[in-house]
Amino acid sequence: MFWMFVTGLCFVAVTALVKYLGDELPAAQQAFLRYLLGLVFLIPMWPALRATPITRSALTLFGARGFIHALGVMLWFYAMTQIPLAEVTAMNYLSPIYVTLGAALFLGEKLAMRRILAVLVAFLGALIILRPGLREVSSGHLAMIGTAIFFAGSYLMAKRMSGQVSASVVVAMLSLIVTICLAPFAYAVWVPPTGAQLLGLLAVAAFATAGHFTMTLAFAAAPVTVTQPVTFLQLVWAVALGALVFGEGVDLFVVLGGMVIMASVLFITWREAVLRKQEKRAVPAP
Repeated sequence: MFWMFVTGLCFVAVTALVKYLGDELPAAQQAFLRYLLGLVFLIPMWPALRATPITRSALTLFGARGFIHALGVMLWFYAMTQIPLAEVTAMNYLSPIYVTLGAALFLGEKLAMRRILAVLVAFLGALIILRPGLREVSSGHLAMIGTAIFFAGSYLMAKRMSGQVSASVVVAMLSLIVTICLAPFAYAVWVPPTGAQLLGLLAVAAFATAGHFTMTLAFAAAPVTVTQPVTFLQLVWAVALGALVFGEGVDLFVVLGGMVIMASVLFITWREAVLRKQEKRAVPAP
């Protein structure tokens, strides 16, 4: 729980820094520079990457995942300049829901009625946040919906690759390929960055890398059912940061919608843990 607490602080720091940088640099260029500068943190992984044999099929999967993830990153950077921090954070909770749907559609996992109901509840939470018909649904909201879908696809591909190569190789390949995929988009809209902007994006890369590292430590130390509830604190911090630092109003509908989505995610996570325990008990001892 401590490591997941630190993870939440790191990811909120990422969103705050991107929000602070604003839209003076195009979203595609910010995303590219974040990953390009972040490559320095992959230096310790280089020996493992060189020593790992990568098949052509694995390389194809790495490439597809990198491209999909790059699209999600660009949309996320764009959304950060268009809608409040709390709305970005709350809508980001939809990614696990899309992962659940994708696992059923593409990986052949069973989707029981309880999971279907949990997914419907999550979409209800999204509607509470968006409130279509009661207010304008902006391009930033649509970008966050796309972000959650693309990130879910990336996570599903990572799940397929996790049994083939080590986690460090999966992370390193993602960073390399996303940087390559973002390069032409950034070149098309390139604006000369200032030293302060480069320093800010380097800090974004540092906090993002640290967050992924501490999240890995959290998953290794405790079950997901223990660590997952702590992620809800990110919404609390995002609401507070948006109000205190960026002058964003506290939208109770966003908080309520985020809680509804998070409750759905927690239920799905808990059910998966219960099913895994039942499967282990059902396996006869050798």
